[in-house]
Amino acid sequence: MSDKPTIVLVHGFWGGAAHWSKVIVELSNKGYTKLRAVEMPLTSLAEDAERTRKMVAQQPGPVLLVGHSYGGAVITEAGDMNNVVGLVYIAAFAPDAGESPASISQAHPPAAIANLAPDSDGYLWARYDKFHESFCQDLTADESLVMAVTQKAPLASTFGDNVTAPAWKNKPCWYQISSEDRMIHPENQKMMSARMNPRKVLTLAASHASLASRAAEVSALIDEAARELSKH
Repeated sequence: MSDKPTIVLVHGFWGGAAHWSKVIVELSNKGYTKLRAVEMPLTSLAEDAERTRKMVAQQPGPVLLVGHSYGGAVITEAGDMNNVVGLVYIAAFAPDAGESPASISQAHPPAAIANLAPDSDGYLWARYDKFHESFCQDLTADESLVMAVTQKAPLASTFGDNVTAPAWKNKPCWYQISSEDRMIHPENQKMMSARMNPRKVLTLAASHASLASRAAEVSALIDEAARELSKH
């Protein structure tokens, strides 16, 4: 396994690095020992990308970046580093230069947009009582409860931060579409994945939380990307 890249997992809004827990176990069971999951502040795209770059820079050898949701914008912004060999998007934003998650969402607003609300401090929350139906309708009520209660709210302004130079234009990419996604409209996922000319697109009948509800398939896609990259 020594020739395989280190896999760095990048979470999105309303969750932290532990959202990857099932994927981490799946990849470990496949023999991956070089796994990392960055914990971002969710305060701005620039700060989140910088936190990710710092983790990538600490890894010896090649790195495969995997982003979920807003984490896709982060790997798009941070993925231009020399040791990043590929990008995997899991129901994720992949903005072009000058685009933000907010501007992309305007084309096809997600089904659950009404269930997002800013607080008096400027943080954007997914309503606790609507979290299950909005974010992870294909998880159990107990799993959803934990996700809702432990949600990590971003500063709302982060949603409007523009990508500068999209790494997907220069790096091999893979994309997983969640066809039942209520947080990023599936039509937006189709648009973003199509224009990046990915090595593979995997469509799952899954919620936004495909990294938890369909961890086996998501991990298989990451494994496929890592294997393909390690051949070169």
